[in-house]
Amino acid sequence: MPLELLESMEPEASDKEYLWTLNFGPQHPATHTTLRLILTLDGETVVKAVPDIGYLHSGFEKLGEDLNFNQYVTIVDRMNYISPAANEVAWHHVVEKLLGIELTPRCKYLRTILGELMRIHDHLLCIGAAALDLGAFTAFLYAFYQRELIYDIQETASGQRFHPSYTRVGGLLYDVNDVFVQKVRAFVKDFPKTHADVCRLLNRNRIFMDRLKGIGVLSKEEAINLSCTGPIARASGVVRDLRKDEPYLSYSDFDFKVICANDGDCYARYLVRMEEMLESLKIVHQAIENLPGGPVNVESGSKVVLPDQLSTYRSIESLIQHFEVIMPNRGFTAPVDEVYGAVESPNGELGYYIVSDGTERAYRARTRPPSFIHFAVFPYLIVGHQISDVVAVLGSLNIIAAELDR
Repeated sequence: MPLELLESMEPEASDKEYLWTLNFGPQHPATHTTLRLILTLDGETVVKAVPDIGYLHSGFEKLGEDLNFNQYVTIVDRMNYISPAANEVAWHHVVEKLLGIELTPRCKYLRTILGELMRIHDHLLCIGAAALDLGAFTAFLYAFYQRELIYDIQETASGQRFHPSYTRVGGLLYDVNDVFVQKVRAFVKDFPKTHADVCRLLNRNRIFMDRLKGIGVLSKEEAINLSCTGPIARASGVVRDLRKDEPYLSYSDFDFKVICANDGDCYARYLVRMEEMLESLKIVHQAIENLPGGPVNVESGSKVVLPDQLSTYRSIESLIQHFEVIMPNRGFTAPVDEVYGAVESPNGELGYYIVSDGTERAYRARTRPPSFIHFAVFPYLIVGHQISDVVAVLGSLNIIAAELDR
């Protein structure tokens, strides 16, 4: 947050003796994670709020300088750990942009499916946890059951439920099987019922609406000036979605809408996320029913992907390539260049800026995570509201603390 803005929020000296400071977090039932808010209160009214990001020190970006382009996928998994596959798609999207790699049609569709399932998964957590914070326990249970089904799908594809580490430079760890397709189809068929149940529980719930409507209002101009993206920006009338504006993977093949609202309050952000889940479901349905055949990895002659297991055992050329890709300091080389790329992650624009010095790892790997941007917006939204509104505003922003790590 700019220093001059913080100074402008500073209460008058004559009022300071009546104010008190409250630490909201890092251990608090409604923070969901290790983030801290330093609130200055006048009674129960918030007159100033300072967000503190300094509770996770994993060195995510620094690790990008030590691990190669494939190994680093295990780290991006742990940034937004609620939608890890979306992080993987974002990272390798930028690496492939650097290397000039064009993915196979099947790989594009599978990455799209996983990315959209992660959007539903992330929104379910945001809505379920936000509702729980405001007392709506049943909606939380409905949302989390659907998340478990998506975990099952992710496990079927990658072998891991929580941190799949499934994408690779030029493709995927391995292809999916028929069980994956069946589970995705079952989810597409059954999810609308749960979605409708959550809508009936929350959309016109008087307590829920009173806690959200008119709270934490962010205007369209403010959303643009504060670099907001994703559902937060679209709830304020900013019509921007990288899937439409800068298409990647196979999004140009699918029919879907960009969901927007104009009120810019917590309730609008909730409604945008609810409708976005249905649009994501439409994309998943179109992708799984039109899933192309063929390989999921680019041709092995490109020297950036591992050859399949059978050819590694039977061919000396494949064995040498396997050795070259796997062994430290023997992997493929990248152009000496700088590149930025971004995808429309569940919370907004997730971008990576890579500086390459020609080796198999980045000289500098900078992350542009949406939660880092949106957490800085919190003071703009909460000043003048009651302390009870902190929970509602924070829940509507869906801050994932691992993305705050620096």
